[in-house]
Amino acid sequence: MESLYNKYGGFETVSKVVRSLYEKILVSDTFKPYFEDVDTQRVMDHQTKFFCDIMGGPVAFEGKTLAEIHTGMNISNEAYTELSKLLEETFKDYGVDAGDINTIMTIVADLKDQIVGR
Repeated sequence: MESLYNKYGGFETVSKVVRSLYEKILVSDTFKPYFEDVDTQRVMDHQTKFFCDIMGGPVAFEGKTLAEIHTGMNISNEAYTELSKLLEETFKDYGVDAGDINTIMTIVADLKDQIVGR
């Protein structure tokens, strides 16, 4: 079975999705407090590796755990929900099938406890 990573064009597509996602995130008032004094390029690089990894690509997400990364950020449920909507919208923008988006979003939802309220 072909991985979602390969199905949608590999690293190039994943990096475009992440870039587009962050274009939306960085203009949202919801997310401004989370990105003050943050190297957004570094965050985008980590996000790209993360999505490559969960989509079955050869690029492994390594380093700190999600819980460690998000500790002290106090990410709210509202911010998580908005990010999830933006992520789903961005995958749609890149022609990812609804079933494949559901697969990705299920993985992301399973990680919510490692992200929210830390």
